[in-house]
Amino acid sequence: MPSQVPAVLILGTRGIPAAHGGFETFADRFARYLAGRGWRVGVYCQREVERVRTRVSSQTWDGIELITVEVGLKGPAATLAFDAICAHDAARRGGVCLVLGYNGAVFLPYLRARGGRILTNMDGIEWRRPKWSLPVRAFFYVSEWIAAWSSHRLVADHPAIADHLAGRRPRRAIATIPYGGDLPPAEVSPPPLGLEAGRYLVSIARIEPDNNILTLVEAFSRRPRGVRLVVLGTMSVRNAYHRAVEEAASPEVLFPGAIYEADQVQALRVHALAYLHGHTVGGTNPSLVEALWAGNAVIAHDNPFNRGTAGDGQFYFIDRVSCESAIDRVLADADAVAQARAAARRQAERFRWDDVLAAYEDELRRVGGYPPAERRAVPVAGPVGAAAVTGW
Repeated sequence: MPSQVPAVLILGTRGIPAAHGGFETFADRFARYLAGRGWRVGVYCQREVERVRTRVSSQTWDGIELITVEVGLKGPAATLAFDAICAHDAARRGGVCLVLGYNGAVFLPYLRARGGRILTNMDGIEWRRPKWSLPVRAFFYVSEWIAAWSSHRLVADHPAIADHLAGRRPRRAIATIPYGGDLPPAEVSPPPLGLEAGRYLVSIARIEPDNNILTLVEAFSRRPRGVRLVVLGTMSVRNAYHRAVEEAASPEVLFPGAIYEADQVQALRVHALAYLHGHTVGGTNPSLVEALWAGNAVIAHDNPFNRGTAGDGQFYFIDRVSCESAIDRVLADADAVAQARAAARRQAERFRWDDVLAAYEDELRRVGGYPPAERRAVPVAGPVGAAAVTGW
């Protein structure tokens, strides 16, 4: 029988407090939420060191157990070692395991064989990303299958991801729960980098081919615009794609690198004329959700992931020519931009953190065999056996 105190272990991220990407932000937020609702929460945190002194240690932070794993490796090898140690440690602790992503899926059969109860967020379709070599894509493809069949239930963060996963597992094993966002505060600091509010477009993404950064920069740089394009993301002169992006840029394009200060990133979004989103692979992208909450007009690559998230009230493109046309319209049609901003704010209501976190708690309780939460008259997951759908 499960413990009277529900317990969860969160695996698959670098750890909290959040300092990296969307999964870390979610783990931080969800861990605090569950701790506040009486759960015993543990979050695995990766620490790369020159010499391992204490392989696994723990400390309490904001009512959450931070389980720190020291790894004396670098890069992908460090990640795999971290995932292996986490799975081994989690198998002896008990509770439900919430696994974010399937990069370490090869260790999930061991965790399940040792009695672990597993709920896995399957992230995007990583093996479709063209940036990966064929062996890496094969690894992700196999990992997706392993995670799908080793987990008790799966979470898709977008209906298109759920459709994809339905080719791996029956739909009754899949819950659809999007990423969440927040309304920015009424008072937001002025835009950084010397920018003028409403006089720039912004892209916030990894500088990679499947995010269409080169397409965005080429389309913007075709002619003088009278506004700036701000491209956030780490750039390296050793990366051929990064060099191509820089070479394609007009003097009006600004490359400030990666900015991790949340208040500055929020200010960049809120004061932008429009947000550019070229992602082609993924589900409910966290940065796109934040753009909707900021009330941004959105210029996005036209695919089911982006349309399903941003809705029909935005501007879409499929190539450089259509991207250029979308930028032209945003810069020339103030009424269309105002309508897109209003549509973004309406669409954002589908991605409320309160609803997202409550739906995840319901799934954890289901997988762990804990009693339903005493919270809502109508459970998010719907009838027994149905896929949970929040925000769609």
